[in-house]
Amino acid sequence: MRRRTFTKLAGASILNSILSDLPSEGASLQGIGAFAAALAGYPDISSDPNPAALAMSRLSTTVTTAKRNYQDCRYSTVIDSLPQLLADLRAACSSYEGDALRQAEALSAEAHHVAASILLKLDHEGLAWIAADRSMQAARNSQDLTIIGSSARIIAHALTHGGHYGAATQTANQFAQRIDRDTDEHAPDFLSVYGALLLRGAIAAGQHGDRHTAATLLDGAQDAGRRLGGDFNHRWTAFGPINVQVHRVNIALQLGDARAAIEEARRINLDNIPLTERKATLLIDTSRALTQLGKHEKAYGVLRAAHQLAPEEISVRPAVQRMLRDLMTTAPPSIKRELCDFTTEIGVRL
Repeated sequence: MRRRTFTKLAGASILNSILSDLPSEGASLQGIGAFAAALAGYPDISSDPNPAALAMSRLSTTVTTAKRNYQDCRYSTVIDSLPQLLADLRAACSSYEGDALRQAEALSAEAHHVAASILLKLDHEGLAWIAADRSMQAARNSQDLTIIGSSARIIAHALTHGGHYGAATQTANQFAQRIDRDTDEHAPDFLSVYGALLLRGAIAAGQHGDRHTAATLLDGAQDAGRRLGGDFNHRWTAFGPINVQVHRVNIALQLGDARAAIEEARRINLDNIPLTERKATLLIDTSRALTQLGKHEKAYGVLRAAHQLAPEEISVRPAVQRMLRDLMTTAPPSIKRELCDFTTEIGVRL
């Protein structure tokens, strides 16, 4: 296979960390059956009867690990751990009372949120809806307004994935306004959840072709990012001014303006994006935009860079595999040969 090093995208800084050598093994995800059983509450996945298994400190650490692995695009690792974690959280929510119960419910909301996020990436929409609904139920039980707002994000994401763009936009915007109205102190957690909700609504509006609403919500998110003062990961949102820029790339693409998407991407330094999943998202959107502009070699190079950064984001996601098929269909013969070698290398069958 002829290897290349792609160091830039038309002078953009976002690809300054791309290297040429990539892993030779593709990632695969297994364990969805157990994952589904845990979400459905089947009795074959039961919690450890040892009280230590339900200790709040252990549950909190395990949820944190699952969230971090998700943001690092280690999806197979998360899926392996989630069935038992969800069972333990279900048992904890049945065992605790008072403040401890509310804390367990908050952890359950976060765990089901990450479960739904992975399922949406894998196009398991039915299971994702179960996980998203469980997240919102647990969030309401936690009585924590920012947890409720965070769970509203995954509800809006599931609605968007199902093509219910208007409902998704309305859900995200209404929950953002609710937490704005009901929160006295605009602390970092609030600003992060509020801004992330506006971004989720903007994505749905963009996919619906509603430029005005998408622009309005993006501007609101930009203002929240400015008030936050930087990109952080409060409440696992990865929210901040740079994340707003990353979303502008995606929404320009959704609105059919690949050139605007590239111009937005040029303004972003990949090294300034703190999370792997956000970096991979930007690279994938950039590759899509380049494909639409007929820049097949650059699009292929960006995908190789994304795979080097986050192998499972490329090798297991149906949406990315559809994008690979589109690139394969329109690319010149020389790039098609390299794409064939690349997909074989990472274990993807087109």
